[in-house]
Amino acid sequence: MSIPVLIRVFRGLAVSALLLVLLVQPALSQLPKEPEREQLLNGLRVLVWSQPGSPDLLVKLRINSGAAFDLAGKSGQMALLGDLLFPDAATVDFFTEELGGKLDVSVNYDSVTITMVGKAAEFEQVISVLRNGLLSTQFTPEVVARVRDARIKTLRDATISPAMVADRAIAARLFGDFPYGRLAGGTPEDLARVQRADLMQAHERFFNSNNATLAIAGGVTKARAIRTVRQLLGPWRKSESIVPTTFTQPKAPDSRSLIVNVPGPTSELRLAVRGLARSDSDFAASTVMARLAQHRWQAMTAELANQPLFVRSNGYVLPGSFVMGASVSTEKTADAVTSARKVIESLVTTRATPEELERAKSEVVNEAVATASKAEAIADPWLNADTYGLNAIQDQASLLRAVTESDIQRVAARLFTNAAIASIVTGEAAQLKATLQGRVQYEVLGEVPPPPSPKAPAKTPGNANPR
Repeated sequence: MSIPVLIRVFRGLAVSALLLVLLVQPALSQLPKEPEREQLLNGLRVLVWSQPGSPDLLVKLRINSGAAFDLAGKSGQMALLGDLLFPDAATVDFFTEELGGKLDVSVNYDSVTITMVGKAAEFEQVISVLRNGLLSTQFTPEVVARVRDARIKTLRDATISPAMVADRAIAARLFGDFPYGRLAGGTPEDLARVQRADLMQAHERFFNSNNATLAIAGGVTKARAIRTVRQLLGPWRKSESIVPTTFTQPKAPDSRSLIVNVPGPTSELRLAVRGLARSDSDFAASTVMARLAQHRWQAMTAELANQPLFVRSNGYVLPGSFVMGASVSTEKTADAVTSARKVIESLVTTRATPEELERAKSEVVNEAVATASKAEAIADPWLNADTYGLNAIQDQASLLRAVTESDIQRVAARLFTNAAIASIVTGEAAQLKATLQGRVQYEVLGEVPPPPSPKAPAKTPGNANPR
């Protein structure tokens, strides 16, 4: 595969929500922690955080099916469907200019989330806009073509960094044809294959009232909220059954490091193993373990102390991935690969010290608290409970604080014992081959290995001149 083709394939990493407008979030202060709940006859779950007298409004709808359901060879199908909900610029302008808010549709592997920020006085009009998007989605050939072309253009115009190429390559290496190995936002080539009928079928299968949760926060009473939602979203069609997230599990990845030829002065390194599902009771421990692994990796390799580096535990509805990544100089790539594998081994064999554990927990807890304190995040624990099938509303910070040294070692054993480790390196292929030769087994993307040398025929034993 040529580099230009490869880069086009990886363009989807730069996708951003078509309707995203970056504005100041409303100050939804002093909201109650627990919502008032209601469920409509069509199965739509409604959560209300009421703050009488507040001028602010946040409406967030979560549809609990996402890009994991994109058809094979048509990645970005659900993201394109999200674009079609509000295809007209005038709708976005209404929220940004008249309401001083924003309208955002975000799609990941597990869900589609519509976020609407505006004024409480315009609540009925906001829900009316939501209704039109859901119940009167525009599937005319002209609109579908226009929206699809716009998304393809956005992807093709985006700048693709070596780090983005590496992230895409490691996902494909680890998951293969499994949905998590594809781009949630799609690629130009895949999006061009998405047909109007594909979008209509996906809308009918997944965009149903009993597959969704609606959160409302701000200066709206519960009575007003439920009355309006019942009137405008009550006719939303209920599905007879929810499509389960079940897919054939991917094969174990090739153990060799994959070299992806990307011009540049440095190399991007990624190692990954299959991870845990978001609903797994050990997910919080895997998050802390990722940060602990990051600290150990930095300490083990001097060059990484001042280089971009991360370790992440990615959880989805189905088991996700545990990924280590860094930017390194080409000549140090083999050292970084070796040290990463030693870190993985150490997580299984060496218990975290109290100091290590406290540092890792402190950092991830602070990040969780900062995320949860944002006004738009108030409903996320309840929305996540529905999306990921959690038995209880999770306080992520509390779960992280409760992680122990034994938890870390147990999760490490679960993830890494006899695990198949996928690894990729991006950079100048010729230099990387010389660096890895004799130290790390590798293959080069798009390069056909030479055939093995023919062996000399074995001599016939015995007398050379038999009579």
